[in-house]
Amino acid sequence: MQRRILGLAAVVITVVGAAGCGSSDPAESGSSPSGGSKTTQVKVGIIPIVDVAPLYLGEKKGFFSSRGLDLEMVSAQGGAAIIPGVVSDQFQFGFSNTTSLMIAQVKGVPIKSVVNGAASNGKAGADVTGVAVKKDSPIKSAKDLAGRKVAVNLLQNIGDTTVRESVRQAGGDPSEVKFVEIPFDQMPAAVADGRVDAAWMGEPAMTIAKSQGARVVAWPFVETDPKLTLATYFTSTKLAQQNPELVKKFSEAMTESLQYASEHPDEARQVLTSYTKISGDVLEKLTLPGWPAEVDMASLEKLASLGEQDGIFGDKKPDLDALFS
Repeated sequence: MQRRILGLAAVVITVVGAAGCGSSDPAESGSSPSGGSKTTQVKVGIIPIVDVAPLYLGEKKGFFSSRGLDLEMVSAQGGAAIIPGVVSDQFQFGFSNTTSLMIAQVKGVPIKSVVNGAASNGKAGADVTGVAVKKDSPIKSAKDLAGRKVAVNLLQNIGDTTVRESVRQAGGDPSEVKFVEIPFDQMPAAVADGRVDAAWMGEPAMTIAKSQGARVVAWPFVETDPKLTLATYFTSTKLAQQNPELVKKFSEAMTESLQYASEHPDEARQVLTSYTKISGDVLEKLTLPGWPAEVDMASLEKLASLGEQDGIFGDKKPDLDALFS
């Protein structure tokens, strides 16, 4: 896993370089606004999915600029690819699923979660992710995924960990599931043309797949824990120690953004058009995650326990208090 993390660092650095590199010193500021106080340039590594809508909505509503923060969002395929960028100062903050953060911590990567990102909405049959199969697939439940090829966006992560739990709860053998790595946006086609037997999809991939006739046979997040904290925003321990004021401002602005998005779901849905290609019927039908302001530690303890059971942490255990509190 260490080799994987280091290898992904090169990919992230290339992406950031293409977007234009800023100062490696997160404390340096840009031009001064009319009030005279300086504006701090902040790069945030994100996955362009529904879950990060509050970040974009908060930027639009001025929650960050009112605190002197000028955001630039840079996209990556998954949290495991964003982590190296944060540690190498290419990003000041990043968005990652919680399993990726746990894996990084046990590998000695110096990171710290600073504010919540997204959670399961807790609705069985209507959560933000599900395992989809073709309409005429013989797969009827999570138990039938054993021995099948199932797509996830990243291996050894929150997707395959929670899918295994769904299979386990349904009475199947989770060790027999054959996981393959495919980007979310390619999953509907991969299911439709039979390249995989099933795919663990986030939005909008799941809504697109369902519009093409796919069936959802499992809801891994809800089946793992209805209050599951899926992802958080994080920084490097170096930045947290050297610039706590910047971390505080970002966390406060993000908390305000989460609360606003939760209270104004229509606005959160509409802001998706600013950073994705989602529109029309898909925009109206897609499922939104939960955006609570606080992480749910009990759900993270369950997720960590499953990760240990599946052996994704090696011989160490993640220190959840150090990482998330």
